[in-house]
Amino acid sequence: MRGRKPQPDELKKFKGTYDPRYGNPNAPKPRVSRPTCPQFLTKTAKAEWKRIAPELEALGLLTQLDRAALAGYCSAFGDYVDASKVLAKEGLVIRDSKGRLIPHPILRVLNKSQEQMKSFLVEFGMTPSSRSRLSVVPPSTGDPMEELLRGLGIS
Repeated sequence: MRGRKPQPDELKKFKGTYDPRYGNPNAPKPRVSRPTCPQFLTKTAKAEWKRIAPELEALGLLTQLDRAALAGYCSAFGDYVDASKVLAKEGLVIRDSKGRLIPHPILRVLNKSQEQMKSFLVEFGMTPSSRSRLSVVPPSTGDPMEELLRGLGIS
């Protein structure tokens, strides 16, 4: 497929680039909610899930459909942390069977997990540049006066 990757209408609204003439009125609109953390994640990956899922939910960027993508990010994060610990302990270079210094093989895991993390981070708007393209509207309090004051910049 040529050209830019299509973006959901909600993401275009956040960015301020939404134009109803080009929107997709039939696009699915899943309900914002936090999916359950998968049991197969490592302890480190689960901790990252518990740290980031509430933030994404509060921004309206997390639905039940995003469970696999968030699990992918958290899994890559766990791999990154584990590889970093190995490198901190064993160093960036090791000796091979012939005694020559070579880059530690775990560096491949570290680099691959970084690439995976970055792609998921961009998808969820969790990098400074991807976040700068979003415009998040605070959730409604249900109080019309509070909404009026917030709109006027008073509260």
